[in-house]
Amino acid sequence: MIRMPHRSSRFRSGWGLSLAALCGGLAACAPVRPAIAPPAATAPAGHSAAISAADPRAAEAGAEMLRKGGSAVDAAIATMLALNVVEPQSSGIGGGGFLVLAGPDGTVETLDGRESAPAAAGPDWFVADGKPLTLAQAVPGGRSVGVPGNLRLAAMAHAKQGKLAWKELFGPAIRLARGGFTISPRLAASVAQYHEPAGFDAAGRALFMGADGTPLTAGTTVRNTALAETLSRIAAQGPDAFYTGANARAISRAVQASPRTPAALQESDIAGYRAVERAPVCGTYRAYRICGMGPPSAGAIIVIQVLGQLARFDMAGLGKDSPVAWHLIAEAERLAYADRDRFVADPDFVTVPVKGLLDPKYIAARSALISESRAMPAALAGSPDGIAVRSGPAPAQPENGTSHFAVVDKWGRAASYTSTIESGFGSGLVVGGYYLNNELTDFSFVAAADGKPVANRVEAGKRPRSSMSPVVVFDPQGRLWLAGGAAGGATIPAQVIRMLIGKSDWGLSAREAIGLGIVMPGASEITVEAGTPLEAMVPALVALGHTGAKAVPMRLKANAVERTPQGWQGAADPRSEGAGVTP
Repeated sequence: MIRMPHRSSRFRSGWGLSLAALCGGLAACAPVRPAIAPPAATAPAGHSAAISAADPRAAEAGAEMLRKGGSAVDAAIATMLALNVVEPQSSGIGGGGFLVLAGPDGTVETLDGRESAPAAAGPDWFVADGKPLTLAQAVPGGRSVGVPGNLRLAAMAHAKQGKLAWKELFGPAIRLARGGFTISPRLAASVAQYHEPAGFDAAGRALFMGADGTPLTAGTTVRNTALAETLSRIAAQGPDAFYTGANARAISRAVQASPRTPAALQESDIAGYRAVERAPVCGTYRAYRICGMGPPSAGAIIVIQVLGQLARFDMAGLGKDSPVAWHLIAEAERLAYADRDRFVADPDFVTVPVKGLLDPKYIAARSALISESRAMPAALAGSPDGIAVRSGPAPAQPENGTSHFAVVDKWGRAASYTSTIESGFGSGLVVGGYYLNNELTDFSFVAAADGKPVANRVEAGKRPRSSMSPVVVFDPQGRLWLAGGAAGGATIPAQVIRMLIGKSDWGLSAREAIGLGIVMPGASEITVEAGTPLEAMVPALVALGHTGAKAVPMRLKANAVERTPQGWQGAADPRSEGAGVTP
């Protein structure tokens, strides 16, 4: 095992230029500054700030911070906290996330608040009687809970770029929790769909179930006073009020005493958690520079690999209504996801060949496997440079939930933040009014394959691989152009890919691009989103060799802010209840 050192993401422009020259058009060595020097930081005409989130009440919480003179980081933290109240099935302080920060001068920083496994965890964490647990067995209860990272992540970001007082960021969420909020249709649908984890313990049943055990319906007012009290303590005392003392004891006890799959999560595991600043992953597509989160996230690697493989094709000429265009996207995704499953894991435990995976020659070789007229019989992982120990193949673990939100402030700085508790309502365990995540189920339940260790196997202190893909994009002049991301587990990179192709190749607005369907690769077939124009393309995709192609319903949800001639605008997925706000 070779451990990768943590590296600062604040590379200097001279190094960025030399790397760009070395790595070619894809900029695979991840320079953080653009090859073209950005202009002086000036706000676009019209709206000088904007925010987009999956719930209008959370977007308004962030907008309130912007109106008070807060930074993008301030607004993002307030939004994350408010989402914990109104969208508890998807994210919150009981989970973790990734945050990408960008400045108007092209500087990019990426912060890792991914959950970690307890010290007692090991390769057999999800094995019973010699067999891996099923996902249904593993999710509910204590064994799936990782140490939450969102508040350490928020504190790190606030120390870097916060302008308002820490306590002030909690105001909107506390008001919503204490004063009451109405259950939205999406939350009501989640309670109905995931009513077992939502009402797994007494606290969950009290929040979202009636006295007869029936899930509450849309329009019902809920008051979460326990969460209001938790947030008030953290607001007054700082993040240590979460990671030490009574709250840490409550988390540990809930996990250890869980009626299902109890596990040895200790207070010391919680107290020892740290957020990590990591080097960003960057690349270029059609002269746009795209930066995102590196491992343990696979998201930006997938996005940049897919776009790099598609760069030789005339995607603009094919257009969004062409089955061939979506066939090409599917083929590139099949190759990139195969690499993800083999190579990407926590870089503190596994040497991830990021440079090799994003090398232009490697991506060109992968692209050469793609034909416009016929699907590949099989899409296998490649052999990028930099593989220290070849890992065994393992099936990708299903991923779920999450919420993305993006903001640009009046100084032209962006925050692109994806937050998650994994499945709907996470582990189903409630502490202090918030749900604990089930993020450890993102690990591979199989520790070895073909006689080799699996990169994403469970290990003590390790962070599970993720598909979360918060990104920032700079235009050909080096100006910040877009910040965005998505929710929906393994579909997240595919959602971001169609957003970026929609904007850069097909001339769509962010909202229009987000509204497109997606094509999603599987082990032996591809799926497209039912109810979109892609559904009518299934016969054409079958004719191109995707014999198992089919349309399936998908719960997609993406958010972005974009630079427009009218200024910054927020874009929310038309499928969702999300909103863009210009304060």
